[in-house]
Amino acid sequence: MSAPVILVIAHGSRDPRHARTVHALVRRVRSLRPDVRVETGFLDFNVPSVQGVLESLATEGVRDVVALPLLLTRAFHAKADIPAVLADAPPRLRIRQAEVLGPSPLLLSALERRLYEAGLSPADKSSTGVVLASAGSSDPEAIAVIAEIAREWRHTGWCAVRPAFASASLPRTEDAVRELRELGCARVAVAPYVLAPGFLPDRIARGAAGADVLADVLGPSPEVARVLLERYEAARVPVLAAVGA
Repeated sequence: MSAPVILVIAHGSRDPRHARTVHALVRRVRSLRPDVRVETGFLDFNVPSVQGVLESLATEGVRDVVALPLLLTRAFHAKADIPAVLADAPPRLRIRQAEVLGPSPLLLSALERRLYEAGLSPADKSSTGVVLASAGSSDPEAIAVIAEIAREWRHTGWCAVRPAFASASLPRTEDAVRELRELGCARVAVAPYVLAPGFLPDRIARGAAGADVLADVLGPSPEVARVLLERYEAARVPVLAAVGA
């Protein structure tokens, strides 16, 4: 019995860096699991669309698909947009929607990797305040998750960690940078908790003008690829159980 196909579902963007980053991440996932077919679909702006990929898979005779949202929190896209698209899929497909990527200890490791790549070292942790800068959401659940991640990350040795949001919620990145300065942190770093470049990550970067360090987006880091595969494995079990029923 072949493994269910992974369909990575990305938001999409007019910014070409977004799609390039998504495809780089998918290539890393394929390198880790060459035994599993991995496809990519976009909700908006880019091709192929999620619906187009699903129709192609059904035409090929594929039966089992794990739809994997390329999202860090459970907000509107995970709760409404993606289920609506999957509900319109060809009826021959058996589809299981996996959980979003966050929160995960691996993502914290990826954030630290990006900070170290930007010039920090583990020895800097106790004197460095970090802004955990996310895209933002109007969903209270998503905002609460970001705040909890910041609290947990603080316990790993950073001087302080503050959440910030590029849209929909407060504080903004520049406000969190200012707060950490006032708190007395010797240096301030901004860690974008976003997967790919685009409009909101650029806003985070502008808000980080007063910081000492700005890390890159999570992108195709190995930790993100591993989380993606963890979510796949957790979701594929019910799919295979249904096949055997």
